[in-house]
Amino acid sequence: MHDFAARLFPIPRSLTGDGVRATLLALRELVPLSFHEVPSGTQVFDWTVPQEWNLRRAVLRGPDGTVVADSDERNLQVVGYSTPVRTRLPLAELRPRLHSLPDRPDWIPYRTSYYRETWGFCLPHRVVEALPEGDYDVEIDATLESGSLSYGELFLPGSSDDEVLVSCHVCHPSLANDNLSGIAVSTFLARELARRERRLGYRFLWIPGTIGSITWLARNEAAVGRVRHGLVLANLGDPGSFHFKRSRRGTTELDRAVGVALRDIGEPFVLEEFVPFGYDERQYCSPGFDLAVGLLSRTPWGRYPQYHTSADDLSFIRPEALSGSLAACLKIVELLEKNLRYRNLNPRCEPQLGKRGLYRTLGGDDSGRERELALLWTLSLSDGEHDLLTISERSKLPFARLAEAAAALVDAQLLEPL
Repeated sequence: MHDFAARLFPIPRSLTGDGVRATLLALRELVPLSFHEVPSGTQVFDWTVPQEWNLRRAVLRGPDGTVVADSDERNLQVVGYSTPVRTRLPLAELRPRLHSLPDRPDWIPYRTSYYRETWGFCLPHRVVEALPEGDYDVEIDATLESGSLSYGELFLPGSSDDEVLVSCHVCHPSLANDNLSGIAVSTFLARELARRERRLGYRFLWIPGTIGSITWLARNEAAVGRVRHGLVLANLGDPGSFHFKRSRRGTTELDRAVGVALRDIGEPFVLEEFVPFGYDERQYCSPGFDLAVGLLSRTPWGRYPQYHTSADDLSFIRPEALSGSLAACLKIVELLEKNLRYRNLNPRCEPQLGKRGLYRTLGGDDSGRERELALLWTLSLSDGEHDLLTISERSKLPFARLAEAAAALVDAQLLEPL
């Protein structure tokens, strides 16, 4: 996953354009996603698909011809969606268009202007402070014209009609944690799930932030009722603890499943309440859809200093963090796949488990105690009303242990799945 992120890192992605297409083509080498192109000007609810932006090169030269900024060297050095321009300006007129971080003088900020036509450069603050007086040559060789918004989609069908939505944004250039970690984890998750038998269907979206999810929802309004659970994946490569922002409803099966899954993998985690700000979960959870979609991250956006700066590079994301994030996603999937309700077929008093080979042959020791507790808890609460998640929450036993117990009890004809 880290190697894949490194391959995608230099691609100049934005809200639209050839950088997004190049990224999706790279993803298609690993998973058979389909391309979608939505024309500029398309109305999607209260929004309009913007013009397509493609940057060839942006260069800022000082009075003596020295190159001050060059997008070929660092694509963060130009404000995203900068309009084409070729001009010469004195430093005083140029300064309002230069963006830097006084408190992080060696880092380059990430700035965009998607919906207001302007242009600018992003530089380390120490460079801005050292600029000499004089005239500067500005050249932003770009196009901003009618085109399309691109996104990728992959659907892995299951044996039921219910779907799990997995979504991540693909619009940030050279930001390793706040973009590429989500892309890498979601792609490798899709590749792994494609090899497995599935009860649920899985719909993966690789989309530009905000306008991408709005566009997908507008184009698929009739089908979103099949989405029973959803995850937005972002910021999954840093060494921080897991954070999960619950869905708008806050108590859905997905919200509970993530809490139990993170508990069971044994890593520190934080569960946070929904707020209508952040990534695309706020579109999926908007009142008109109210889908059970939450945001899974390690350190959430805006809470690490490197966020939206050049310091969010490949050295910031860790292979072991990416691996752990993929493992967490697979654990969540396992819970969603196996979370069923059962009916106890022998509900009058406790059935004799020993004669069915499910209990210790010798009493008095503690070996196998957790396994037997799982059997007893599953029998006790399998009244057709409680699912395995509820039993896991109440018993504090690992979900996998309860799923194993349920399977054994079904084999012994003591339970039936509903």
